[in-house]
Amino acid sequence: MSEQTDLPRPTPKQLAWQDLEFGMFCHFGPNTFLDQEWGTGEEDPQVFNPAALDPGQWVRAAREVGMRYLVFTAKHHDGFCLWPTDTTDHNVKSSPLPADRRDVVELVAAACQAEGIKLGLYCSPWDRHEPSYNDCAAYDEFYCCQWHELLSRYGPLVCVWLDGAGSQGHVYNWERIIGTIREAQPETAIFNMGAPDYRWVGNEDGLATDPCWNVVERRDFDHEHLLPEFRDSFPHWLPAECDARIRANWFWHESDTPSLKSVERLVDMYYCSVGRGCNLLLNVGPDNRGLLPETDVDRLLETAAELRRRFGRPLGEARGPAVGLEVRFDQPTLVNHTVCCEDIAAGERVRSYMVQVLTRGRWEGLAVGTAMGHKKIDRFATVLADAVRVHVARADGEPRFKSLQVFCY
Repeated sequence: MSEQTDLPRPTPKQLAWQDLEFGMFCHFGPNTFLDQEWGTGEEDPQVFNPAALDPGQWVRAAREVGMRYLVFTAKHHDGFCLWPTDTTDHNVKSSPLPADRRDVVELVAAACQAEGIKLGLYCSPWDRHEPSYNDCAAYDEFYCCQWHELLSRYGPLVCVWLDGAGSQGHVYNWERIIGTIREAQPETAIFNMGAPDYRWVGNEDGLATDPCWNVVERRDFDHEHLLPEFRDSFPHWLPAECDARIRANWFWHESDTPSLKSVERLVDMYYCSVGRGCNLLLNVGPDNRGLLPETDVDRLLETAAELRRRFGRPLGEARGPAVGLEVRFDQPTLVNHTVCCEDIAAGERVRSYMVQVLTRGRWEGLAVGTAMGHKKIDRFATVLADAVRVHVARADGEPRFKSLQVFCY
C-alpha cells in the first residue's frame, strides 16, 4: 500500500479532546428548582438557592468513574448566568447565595483543577431573557462579552459548548463569536457551531452509528450555523460526541428517579459511543441541594466497576505502528473482546478490517468492521484462541495502529 498524504487529519487540540473519551455533563440552574427543562427567562433569581452547593462532590464522582472532563452549563436558554457577569443582572449576584459562593463557575473550575479534570463550559447562544436577542448586532456584542468573561476568568477550557437548540432562523455573527473564542483561548475545542472542532452525533441517547467516521462531507452536516469558510471547505476532520442523560431529563427532577438508567444500559452506551470512536458526555444533574444525588453517584460507580471488570486488565496487547497487529498467547486462552486503536494522527486510513483468531491451527474470522478510528471495541462469542490479529482488508494508504488489546469477561 502506498503512503496517503492528502487525507484529512486532526489538529493537536482535536487529538487531545478525543483522548479524553469520557466526560460528565452538569445541567444546573433555576430549572433545577422549578421542575422544568427549558426556562422562559422570567424566572426569579431568588429561586436559585442550593443550600449544600459542592461542585467538589460532582468532580470527585467524575474522577472516580474514569471521566476526564466536565462540561458545566454556565448559562442555559433561560439566560440566567451562574457567574457574576457584568452583562446582565439576571445572574447569581441576584440569588440568595452567600457572597463568597455566588460564582458557581469559579467553584466548578477550582474543583476541576483540584481533581485533575478538564473543564468545559456551555453558554447557550439562545437567550430567552435578554431583550437584545431580537437585535442581532446588539446581541452578538452581548454574547461575545459573556464569552470573553468566561474565557478570561476561569483558566484554560478544554472545550466550549455551543448548543443549537432554539436558534433556528436567528442570524449570528459567527465570525465575531468564533473569533472572540479563538483569540482568548486558541487551544479550546469548539462544539458544533460556527467553525467547530467536533460535532454532535445526532441524538441524545449516547449512541453512534457503526461506522461513525471522523471525516465528514458536506452532506453530513447542518450548514445553518457555520462560517462560510468552514461550510465551503469540506471534507473536515470532525469527530463526534455522544451526549446522553443518566436519567430521563437533563436537569434534576425529584420525580424522575425511577428513570435512572441501569448499569447494563450505561455499559451498552459506552460500547456504542467510546467503542465506536466517539466521546461520551454523560449528564448527571445536581439536585436542589447543589449535590449529585446519591443514587446517581452509586449507579456511576457500579457502571465504572463493570467497565473495569471487562476492560481493566487485557489478556494480551500489541503495539503499533504496523500493517497489522497480532497478540499471541503462551497457551490457548478464552477471548471475546478486542479493542483496537488507529494512529489517527496520520488520518483515518482503515476502511475495512476483520478480527481473526488462531484456533486449532487455523485463522478464523470473528468480527468485521469498517471505521476503526480512535478506538473500536469488537465483541464476539467466546472462543479458545492461540492468537488474535487484525487483518486490514482495505485502507487509504498504509494503515497505522496504536494498539490491539484482547479481553475476556
